[in-house]
Amino acid sequence: MSEATFLKDGRLERAGLSPLLSAVLGLMAAFLLFQGISAVVLVGFTIMSGVALADLMTQTGLSDFLTEHADIVIWSNTIGQIFGLLLPGLWFARLHSSTVRSFLRLRRVPVGMVVLAVIGLLALIPLVQWTATLFDGLPWPQWIRDMEEGQMVLIEQVLMQDFSLLFTISMLALTPAICEEILFRGFVQRQAERRLGAWGGILFSGIIFGFYHLRLTQAIPLSLLGIFMAWLTWRTRSLWPAIIVHLLNNTFAAVLGKMASKEGSNIDVESFEFPILITALSALVLAAMVTLIHRIAVRTWPDEATTADSQAQDSA
Repeated sequence: MSEATFLKDGRLERAGLSPLLSAVLGLMAAFLLFQGISAVVLVGFTIMSGVALADLMTQTGLSDFLTEHADIVIWSNTIGQIFGLLLPGLWFARLHSSTVRSFLRLRRVPVGMVVLAVIGLLALIPLVQWTATLFDGLPWPQWIRDMEEGQMVLIEQVLMQDFSLLFTISMLALTPAICEEILFRGFVQRQAERRLGAWGGILFSGIIFGFYHLRLTQAIPLSLLGIFMAWLTWRTRSLWPAIIVHLLNNTFAAVLGKMASKEGSNIDVESFEFPILITALSALVLAAMVTLIHRIAVRTWPDEATTADSQAQDSA
């Protein structure tokens, strides 16, 4: 049975809604729900904590609030992701198919593929960092710089708090890995592939993922990571490698960010550059991992064609 086989018996399938339009509508709904739910929960927690909302309008007041109540920000973001990304992703998948697990590609995958995917991530990190430095050096408008500086201040304030490593990883790595992958690589990519073909779906999912984070100077580097995870999902026929890679990437970022936020630390995660030789070698390692994963996939599922374009487009 082909990997692409799943029951197309959901309400939106019977209504004849275009898969790509469904993906776009799902993305819009998820974005609005995530932002809205996070904001409502944050305001609710803030009021219950006895902090006047007017005090948060000043930079000093916001900084003090984050220092004393960073856990509120984390919980608000986590609840927003669960109810704004994860559940809508599952719900939209169910509106298209009663076989949700098959639709989302929540199936077991050979352990060897997962190991190679993790090595691929480690090789990708220097390339992403090099690309991030390149695009960060462009002459961006000041309003974009100011917006992203505010985002970094918020992240740094959260990481400076004395949370346990388990709590930090659970909230800042595990939850986003599951919620975002269900939405982007599970629902959105599946739908985009049905209209645009395999490579079209991979690029669509990866690029949307990059811009979703609202950091324009880092959109292209994040898109590279998104494209890698999208390719893994398609080539391994499973969402789990992408979830694991996403989890590890966020864990690395959270741990390094926590180390950099400590007083006296001279670690600058944002501007760190790998030597060009390491970056070049990383590109070779990444190419080797991609080749190995592809070959394992061809041997494991001989019924599958060996090129991305072999996946028939489904405009149903």
